Amino acid sequence: MKIKTLVAVLLLSGGVTSAFAQTEDCNKNSSISHEAVRAGNFKDAYLPWKEVLKACPTLKFYTFNDGIKILSAFLNEIKDRNSADYKKYFDELMEVYDLRMQYTPNFQHLKGTPTVGDTKGSKAISYIAYAPNVDVNQAYAWLKESIEAEKEGSKSPILHYFLDMSLNKLKADPNHKEQFIQDYLTDSEYVDAAIAAENDPAKKQALQQVKDNLVAMFINSGTADCESLQGIYGPKVEANQTDSAYLKKAISVMKMMKCTESEAYFQASYYMYKINPTADAATGCGYMAYKKGDFDTAIKYFDEALSLESDSEKKAQLCYIVAASLFNSKKLSQARSYLQKAIGFKENFGDAYILLAQLYASSPNWNDESALNKCTYFVVIDKLQRAKAVDPSVADKANELISTYARYTPKAEDLFMLGIKAGDRVTIGGWIGESTTVR
Repeated sequence: MKIKTLVAVLLLSGGVTSAFAQTEDCNKNSSISHEAVRAGNFKDAYLPWKEVLKACPTLKFYTFNDGIKILSAFLNEIKDRNSADYKKYFDELMEVYDLRMQYTPNFQHLKGTPTVGDTKGSKAISYIAYAPNVDVNQAYAWLKESIEAEKEGSKSPILHYFLDMSLNKLKADPNHKEQFIQDYLTDSEYVDAAIAAENDPAKKQALQQVKDNLVAMFINSGTADCESLQGIYGPKVEANQTDSAYLKKAISVMKMMKCTESEAYFQASYYMYKINPTADAATGCGYMAYKKGDFDTAIKYFDEALSLESDSEKKAQLCYIVAASLFNSKKLSQARSYLQKAIGFKENFGDAYILLAQLYASSPNWNDESALNKCTYFVVIDKLQRAKAVDPSVADKANELISTYARYTPKAEDLFMLGIKAGDRVTIGGWIGESTTVR
């Protein structure tokens, strides 16, 4: 028994010694390779790094990052992407990303460790940069998985290249058009959320640049017109008239692109209203009735939309749109009523004041005296002054209109004949019924 015990002890001791030696080798190679990488000496870093990756991949997380730096440097130096060395290093680079994703759970306790989703996105970007022949579908699939996992936490390059690859898919396959639009909406939503959450000015500006690039890609894609959207959504709305999720998406896209005159928008809104009378659905039904000239029904739907909507900003925008529609139909008093509601929901709604001024300017005649009719333009200017006071962003537009309408105000001598002088108050009659100061 003593001999057997001794043998067991010797065997165990040998195993411990072997494991200890391996750990020592790993630490040594890790130190050598990491210092070489930090010095930019990627050639000397390569072999000891490979030993660490093979023998002890969970020793240090920077093993994966060092490998990416080493292999990227090698690939940048090789001009022939079809050479054996290039393909070897490229395959190793892809493998490093795969191993980093595989072993990420071992390092999640360390602050700043990238998630699996983030690494997949980074892999896709390296793939796009270095693949001898880029498979757009593969790059797109990886990027899509990445942003679906990370959402607004996605890194800026990943958000950018996701839509870029989607655009490339669209160029190769016109049937990808609807998915491209959805990809743009998803990407934009995540960028907007990231911008809102970011406090660092430089990072916020960088995210805004990404958003601007996304918009540019979308505009240049050929999908950003109402005719294209009608072609995409027209048949599919009919096929999905009981699918509220699909209808909601279609309505959202067409609203965003200001395609609320398209038949697909009307139909999607109508079907959605039958399933679930939301604010968006009621608005669409209102537009449909308006287009048919049924103004009373249109107003009924618009009012219902207002009652269903809870967001004050959206209520204000809806009232403004209704007012603009009524203005085009020469229903000026009703249009003013909705503009007043819009301002009630949003006090600094400069565009609402501008439209109100234009309403008044379109109907200046209320008296037999021409000079009194021209006093209407004082009220018009009052509204424009108010517009730029509450909303500086509309100042240029307001000033341009003030300059235009000021030419129509009455001359002092014409008012003098009526016993009116600068500084007097005049009440504009007719449906306007507002007082103003003569100047």
